[in-house]
Amino acid sequence: MLFARKVWHLLVAIKDGLVLLFMLLFFAAIYGALTARPSAGLVRDGALLVKLDGVVVEEPSAQDPLGEVLSGDAPMKEYRARDVARAINAAATDSRIKAVVLDLSRFVGGGQVHMLELAKALDAVRAAKKPVYTWALAYTDDSLLLAAHASEVWVDPLGGAFVTGPGGENLYYGPLLEKLKIKAHVFKVGTFKDAVEPYIRDGLSDPSREARTALYASLWDNWKADVVKARPKAQIDLVTRDPVGWLKASGGDAAKAALAAGLVDKIGDRAAFGERVKAVAGEDSADQRPGAFAHVRPAALLAAQGENTSGEAIAVVTVAGEIVDGKAGPGTAGGERIARLIDEANADDAKALVLRVDSPGGSVFASEDIRLAVERFKAKGRPVAVSMANLAASGGYWVSTPAQRIFAEPSTITGSIGVFSVVPTFEDTLKQYGVHADGVRTTALSGQPDMIGGLTPEVEQMLQTSVESSYGRFLALVANSRKRTPQQIDAIGQGRVWDGGTARQNGLVDQFGGLDDAIGWAAQQAKLDAWHPAYYGSTANPYASLLERLTGDEDDESGVPAADFAALVAQRQQALVGRVGSDLARLLTLRGVQAQCLDCPVPVPAASRPQRTDWLALVRGWLAL
Repeated sequence: MLFARKVWHLLVAIKDGLVLLFMLLFFAAIYGALTARPSAGLVRDGALLVKLDGVVVEEPSAQDPLGEVLSGDAPMKEYRARDVARAINAAATDSRIKAVVLDLSRFVGGGQVHMLELAKALDAVRAAKKPVYTWALAYTDDSLLLAAHASEVWVDPLGGAFVTGPGGENLYYGPLLEKLKIKAHVFKVGTFKDAVEPYIRDGLSDPSREARTALYASLWDNWKADVVKARPKAQIDLVTRDPVGWLKASGGDAAKAALAAGLVDKIGDRAAFGERVKAVAGEDSADQRPGAFAHVRPAALLAAQGENTSGEAIAVVTVAGEIVDGKAGPGTAGGERIARLIDEANADDAKALVLRVDSPGGSVFASEDIRLAVERFKAKGRPVAVSMANLAASGGYWVSTPAQRIFAEPSTITGSIGVFSVVPTFEDTLKQYGVHADGVRTTALSGQPDMIGGLTPEVEQMLQTSVESSYGRFLALVANSRKRTPQQIDAIGQGRVWDGGTARQNGLVDQFGGLDDAIGWAAQQAKLDAWHPAYYGSTANPYASLLERLTGDEDDESGVPAADFAALVAQRQQALVGRVGSDLARLLTLRGVQAQCLDCPVPVPAASRPQRTDWLALVRGWLAL
């Protein structure tokens, strides 16, 4: 009986082990299927279909699969500009690709520099005698910039094309804070450093208006010049000088008005557009719906192209988003993380380094971590270049100072060499409700900074002194990099933001060009005959494909909705309401000397509520750029 019981236990254990093994194999198979990446075998004859249902960015943000799944909302999709451009360029030379199709119906935008990068790739397709087709419900500035480089631009009969131009209004809370008796203590250096103005004024200062007018005029001229060059029949002046008259001339039909102004070529719904593409790309044997055409996705085409690994490696490290302390990112420039990537490239003995910057700045300590890592790489006698994307301002310029060559585009926003800090206190607010602060101090710094009781005069003077010291260091770094004197840099600093064209004229930028130009220069300086770019920190998220399937795949049309003009107005109003909350949250979460500009908007970081800390930690936190 004992023997039979032991045999039975053995059989049960074997059964349980087999069940566990099969369950592990089953879930491993599901995981493999969900995270599988496109393969070269998925490329077939047809069109390259690029659906930009979201925003084009320099570096996609880190994803939180669990949080996004639990929220029930599909995250806004982010497309790396470099990958989209590479796929379009690949289509130009791949004999299987008959045309390139851009579906811009849910496109949010992506910055002028990125749009010009994609436009250049579309020009390469057309130069290869292949057509480019675009379709959207409503075109706006960024999508129109892309569409201008297409062979045929289609718009939905219920849609249109609307040119707004750069600029707009910001919110100013000075009178509100005064009414609430909230004191915004401002410490700054820089006549044009206007990021503090929303908290102390009711509108733009004269210097801010001067700088912003010049910047927007340059960006606007660049946009119009590119669109008109690519699409000479586009009547931009007609659309912008009298938009009401232009629309009324077509009986209020925005699609017909866009056609009359030469902004689009054809009016038709998605099915009619698809039939047009089908005549060139062929039928989709797996999809018999009206307007379906044979196509391949960018990911599959890129998989077929493979990565270039021949020759020596030139390291490319991206600094994208707000520069913060720690390991944050991608999508946010965690100084510790990026410095580690540069040190990895250094240890790998990369022959040159290209720093790709698309950042409005942030923490001075994180910026300095990155700068010192670049200096360590440079100390071995190897070339370093900086490639600026849409913006490289404040801390974004700080990390660029070690470069031997700085590349930018005419529409790049850079400069902003100036610093500030804003510290709110609430002593007057609480006095209205009978709340007072009192205590005993052993020094002028005891209990400081005190957001409830207010700042002592000594603390205010120390903060202003630290801001001035940070500005002096900033000037020294730029002066040494640009072979100028600090006085000369101060004349073009003072927190003023410059467009890339003017920055080249005043010496902050060396040369016009994109990332490929910077990599080519670095290869030449390193005297390399064969080379390839090695992108550090750009490893694909292994959960990304799984997340797409759980929250909506590439064909899913949830998330960013298609919008006509009325919907665009509503969306912007909703964004304005959200801006109020984010601006006030930023006032409460700003820590340290900052160097940011109103023209370089940054989302408020998800941070915990400010806490009391010791003086040393305070100084480290407040020395942020």
